[in-house]
Amino acid sequence: MKTRDIVLFAPLFITLLVSLNPVNSQAQGPTTLTFGVVPQQAASKLARLWTPILAYLGEQTGYQFRFKTARDIPTFEKRLAEGEYDMAYMNPYHYTVFHRQPGYVAFAMEKDKKIRGIIVVRKDSQYKDLTEFKDQVLAFPSPAAFAASVLTRAQFAKIGIPIKPKYVSSHDSVYRTVAKGLYPAGGGVMRTLKIVDPAISKQLRVLWTTRFYTPHAIAAHQRIPASVVEQTRRAMGEMDQNPRGRELLEAVKFKGIVPARDADWDDVRALGIHLLDRLVKSHRK
Repeated sequence: MKTRDIVLFAPLFITLLVSLNPVNSQAQGPTTLTFGVVPQQAASKLARLWTPILAYLGEQTGYQFRFKTARDIPTFEKRLAEGEYDMAYMNPYHYTVFHRQPGYVAFAMEKDKKIRGIIVVRKDSQYKDLTEFKDQVLAFPSPAAFAASVLTRAQFAKIGIPIKPKYVSSHDSVYRTVAKGLYPAGGGVMRTLKIVDPAISKQLRVLWTTRFYTPHAIAAHQRIPASVVEQTRRAMGEMDQNPRGRELLEAVKFKGIVPARDADWDDVRALGIHLLDRLVKSHRK
């Protein structure tokens, strides 16, 4: 038997406590793990998608996983810098930053996946090229949203087209505001566009895409014992071999989850992005 208790800890983020099978007394390390998910969508949507996944992983490992997110990406970044999450699903740039400090180590990533940024416009708009947005206000999730903001804005800079970014807190907010015509275009990624409300996505079209990069990292804080990380990695890797596991992965548009290592994100490091250096320095002891 299992029970699921949803606990609201604060208005800035939600925490869902998934109480599962008793933990094996021989297991080493913490029996309860906080799992942070980057807030690309609304907290309620993330909870609906990720809570069943964490429950499933709890059943397979014997650990208890608490889902956590934040009201927006900058708040999520602050909590990563403080080492608040035991494990976290974070964007590629976040990983390269928070691997250095406070010491998150990647152990898994989405199977058969590369990430790329997209620029979306209304389906009925006349826009055909990025050069048409000179001096216009465009929507982006947050300054350090890797593919949706960093890569897309870099392209505008590369081709010499000045734009004015408006940060609207999440990918869903970008799609919603562009669909409403509040902004002529906005940045996102294909995965979040595919899982946004169909009533919104059907009003949009992808105008432009970036090149591909290593996708989001699933990483553990260095304080988590290797045995705990390995059990979690194994359970994640076997999800696509189980009918219920596959169904849960399909809800977040994952084909599966595979092992990862730190060097997988060297392509992101090669870009030399320094947007969050000040945040990391401010949290060093």
